[in-house]
Amino acid sequence: MSSWREYPEKPIVGVGGVVIEEGRALLIRRGSEPLLGQWSIPGGTLELGETLVEGTERELKEETGLVVRVLDLIEVFERINFGRGADETWTTLEEKRRPRFHFVIADYLCQRISGEAVAGGDVTDVAWASEAELDKFGLTPTATRVIRKAFSLARNQK
Repeated sequence: MSSWREYPEKPIVGVGGVVIEEGRALLIRRGSEPLLGQWSIPGGTLELGETLVEGTERELKEETGLVVRVLDLIEVFERINFGRGADETWTTLEEKRRPRFHFVIADYLCQRISGEAVAGGDVTDVAWASEAELDKFGLTPTATRVIRKAFSLARNQK
């Protein structure tokens, strides 16, 4: 079953927040597409009228239970996926050329203000990982790069 995020008419703006605390980054396991079942950075889509900072704060509260302060922009990147779902077939060349997902994502370094990390929203699990442990979580190369940049930013803020 397709969601409103699949086969969009225009790119969708996403936001994410990397919380680094005591030398560990907060990760979430995604409970829906894209990246269903994979570990990733907490975040989601921006709502109409919402600033990037407001969206990041809201998404982290919804997905992890944490109230955060957004500190610094880590990176902006695109995620475009032309694949199709397991139960879908292409009937026209136009369908084949249309992206299944197209996100423009802004990820931010965040600081926990309050709350305990728990899975919420469409998240099925949360975990704290040191920089050395990131490979064990099977993150995408982009998520790994963003989290490593976040560790570097966090070290430079001290």
